[in-house]
Amino acid sequence: MSNFVLSSCSTADLSKEHFESRGIEYICFHYQLDGVEYPDDLGETVPFDVFYKKMTEGAETATAQVNISEYLDHFERFLKEGKDVLHVCLSSGISGSYNSAVNAALIAAERYPERKIYVVDSLAASSGFGLLVDKLADLRDEGKSIDEVRDWAEENKLNLQIWFLSTDLTFYVKGGRISKAAGIFGGILNICPLMNMDYMGRLIPRSKVRGKNKVLQEIVKRMESFAADGYDYSDKCYMCHSACYDDARIVADAIEAKFPKLKEKVLINNIGTVIGSHSGPGTVAIFFWGDKRVD
Repeated sequence: MSNFVLSSCSTADLSKEHFESRGIEYICFHYQLDGVEYPDDLGETVPFDVFYKKMTEGAETATAQVNISEYLDHFERFLKEGKDVLHVCLSSGISGSYNSAVNAALIAAERYPERKIYVVDSLAASSGFGLLVDKLADLRDEGKSIDEVRDWAEENKLNLQIWFLSTDLTFYVKGGRISKAAGIFGGILNICPLMNMDYMGRLIPRSKVRGKNKVLQEIVKRMESFAADGYDYSDKCYMCHSACYDDARIVADAIEAKFPKLKEKVLINNIGTVIGSHSGPGTVAIFFWGDKRVD
């Protein structure tokens, strides 16, 4: 049995059942809905359909990362039991949570000098971050040591391809990620941005596609272009969506048809309440292993 704990943040956007079945611990971010604070607890307190419906109806949202004290308490739960900890964080390119976790780990290391505590910056988000953690769980279950699993994560995390599309610019405008003028213009022309995460874990617009059907096709083409071994890709593919399951299903069906050697069917998750507070409804994302991100 492994003598270390594999941990992540709730922003890996896997289901509670998935975390538990893989033996992955997690700590919850926080968000506010019309001024009321909730834990980002994988849709337990506020179901995802309710959350996105309230956003559509005009509810105000805000998010808060896990602070140093919370991370320290989380780590100490396991350190007190004599276990080492490998924690994987939401990308430092979009959140300060990595720095908070590192600072908490430094404090924990002073209190428990006999234990190992490692923090990995995933340089990923949502279920892409989840796909990375799931892979680390595979390595742990194969008997790899905490150092071997940490080293694999650092060496391979940029081979995780992360692509997002949005069919609704409302909340990208509201959050300042797209200008109001660009949002109005894009809405008139039915522009759907296609984005990915770069080598620094930042969300970068890559192209503007006109029309929902076309952008759903274009995101599949990104997997055709960048997947390891091309159409012979034989690892897992994860997806997530924000209140647009039918769009995600169209993409998943296309991927399963084009990549017959997939390891398992495409897993479709919900975009959680923290990531979703910024994207709003209408976002679909795909995650798979492939070419190294270099820009």
